Amino acid sequence: MTDNQENTDAEDASPSGSPTSPPRPPSDRLPCHKSSVCSRSYFVLVMVFFHVYIINVIALLFYVHYSSGQEDASRSSDAPSGGQHQRSEPRRPPPSKPDFIRDVSLTRVEGIRVGHVQQVALVPGKVHEMKTLSLKPLLFEIPGFLSEDECRVVMQLAQLKGLMESQLMVQEGQEELAKELDLSPEEIFNLLDINQDGQLQLHEVLTHSRVRDGIWLTPENLREIYDGLKADKDGDGLLSLQEFRLLSSDAFQRFLLQRGVKRSQLVRNSQHTWLYQGKGAHQVLQKIKERVTRLTRLPSALVDLSEPLQVVRYEKGGHYHAHHDSGPVYPETACTHTRLAANTSTPFETSCRYITVLFYLNSVDGGGETAFPVADNRTYDEVSLIQNDVDLMDTRRNCDKSNLRVKPTKGMAVFWYNYLSDGRGWVGEQDEYALHGGCVVTSGTKWVANKWINVDPDYQRQARYQQLVSHLPDDENDDDLTLNADIQNPSIHQDL
Repeated sequence: MTDNQENTDAEDASPSGSPTSPPRPPSDRLPCHKSSVCSRSYFVLVMVFFHVYIINVIALLFYVHYSSGQEDASRSSDAPSGGQHQRSEPRRPPPSKPDFIRDVSLTRVEGIRVGHVQQVALVPGKVHEMKTLSLKPLLFEIPGFLSEDECRVVMQLAQLKGLMESQLMVQEGQEELAKELDLSPEEIFNLLDINQDGQLQLHEVLTHSRVRDGIWLTPENLREIYDGLKADKDGDGLLSLQEFRLLSSDAFQRFLLQRGVKRSQLVRNSQHTWLYQGKGAHQVLQKIKERVTRLTRLPSALVDLSEPLQVVRYEKGGHYHAHHDSGPVYPETACTHTRLAANTSTPFETSCRYITVLFYLNSVDGGGETAFPVADNRTYDEVSLIQNDVDLMDTRRNCDKSNLRVKPTKGMAVFWYNYLSDGRGWVGEQDEYALHGGCVVTSGTKWVANKWINVDPDYQRQARYQQLVSHLPDDENDDDLTLNADIQNPSIHQDL
C-alpha cells in the first residue's frame, strides 16, 4: 500500500475511532506531511523575493542620489552668464566650511613611575637621561640639557636686548573690565563667598586680590588693611555683607598706594625679556628650539609657532608665587595665541601653554628652587591651600612645605604638561597639580629660561590658526597642518 493510500484510509476511519483494518506496525521512517513541506517551500520562496526586493530598493536609491547630483552639477555649469536673463530661484546658503580632519595627535612622554629613568637622544653623538619627578603633574628633569657655553650665550643675549620688570601694580585694562562686568556689591560678595556661609574668610579675599590686582598679601597684611579701612569692626577677621559694602572696588589699591607697595608684595619679583628663535636668530637659540622639539616629540609646526624664549633674572629676594602657566578654557574664554582665528569676541583670554620647558642657566648660591606645592597629592582643593595662616602658594615663607622642590643646576631642564590628555590624542582639561612657583632667592642671582608650547584645546581653532598664520589658501590644504616655520606671531605671548 502506498503512503497516499495510508493517508486516505486514515481519513476514512469511522467517527467512533474504530479502524476498518487492523493497525500497521510503526515504521522507522518519520512521517513527512505534505502541509509542512509546502510551508517550508513557501517560506523560502517568500524570503528570496523579499531580499531581492530590498536589494532593488537600495540600488534605486543610489541611482536617484547620484543622478540628482549630476543634474545639479550640469545645471550649474550650463547656467547663463550675468548679462542674460535667468529664472529666479531661491539661493541656497553657501556650504559651511568643513571641519578640519583630526589627523594629528599630540605625543605624550610616558612617566611610568616616579624615579623612572629613560634615555633620550637630543643631540647627535650624545644620550641624555630623563628622570620622572612626578606623575601629577607629569614632570621630568634632564640634567645637562644645555652646555655651559649655551647658558652663557643665552644670558648675554638677554642682557644685550635688555630686561624689564616682570610685574606691575595693576595690569592695563583691569579697571575697564571691572566696569564692564557691572556687578553690585552683593553679587561680588556672593562670588567671593566660596563656601556660601555668608561671611568672607581671609583666604577668600586673598585669592581675589591676587587674581585681580597682582598683589600678594599675607593674612597679616589683610588684617592690617581691614584695620586701616575700619572694615572689620568686630576684629574677627571675617567680613559680613554689611562690612563688605563699606569697601569700594578700589579700596585695596588706594590703601596700598598710600602705604607704598614693596616689590616683595607683588606676585612676581623679577626681570625678563623675550628672545626670538625663528629664522635669522642666533644659532644657539635655534638649536635649543630643535632640541625641545625632539624632547617633547611634538610636530615642529607647534613649536615653531609657539612663544619666543623667555629669559628671567631673579636678584636676591626675587621670587614667583605659586601659579599655573595656563588657565582652563571655558566657552567665554579664548586662547591668547588663537584668539584671532576663533572668530568670536570673548571677554577673557588665557595663555594655552600645553607644555612648559624650564632651563636653569646658572646654579644659585641660596634658595631659588622651583616648588610644586601639591605634586602627586591625593586630591587638589584650592581652598585648602591656605589653612591656619599657612599659605602653600607663598614662595617667600612656605617653600619648604611644598611636596616637591627642584634645585637650580646649571644646564638642567625640567618640563611638564599643564594639561591632561583628552584620551583621543589632543589637549584635555587643565592639570591643576601643575601649580608651581619660584622660591625666594636668599643668596646670589638666579637665571632661568622658559619655552612654552602653545596648543589650543579646541582642535578646530588650532588648525584654523595654523592655516591663517601659514597663509594657506582657503580652498586647498584644509586638512594640512604643515606650516611655514619661518613665520612668527609676536603677539601670541603674554607674561604671567
